[in-house]
Amino acid sequence: MAESYNHELLKDSIVYQEGSIVSKQIIKKPNGNITLFAFAKDESLTEHTSPYEAVVYMADGEMEIKIGGEPVIVKTGEILVMPANIPHGLKALSQAKMLLTMIK
Repeated sequence: MAESYNHELLKDSIVYQEGSIVSKQIIKKPNGNITLFAFAKDESLTEHTSPYEAVVYMADGEMEIKIGGEPVIVKTGEILVMPANIPHGLKALSQAKMLLTMIK
């Protein structure tokens, strides 16, 4: 059965936890994944590299994403495409929820 999400339902389908990063996998397939994340303010993922392209949709809040050392501020409603094989890391500037689509 198909699942339908609008912006509010997407935001409400995961909750913040103080001092934590929460994730909810929506789709996991051999050719890619879609995962929803909720970051408490100041939580971060250290710089890493992925062999796959990824698309970030910022469902709530504000996040700094560094790609190849260059910071990009992504805010609610914005989309960022991250290229494969370029180091990237991120930090939540506020509580933030993002939908990550990784294409293999």
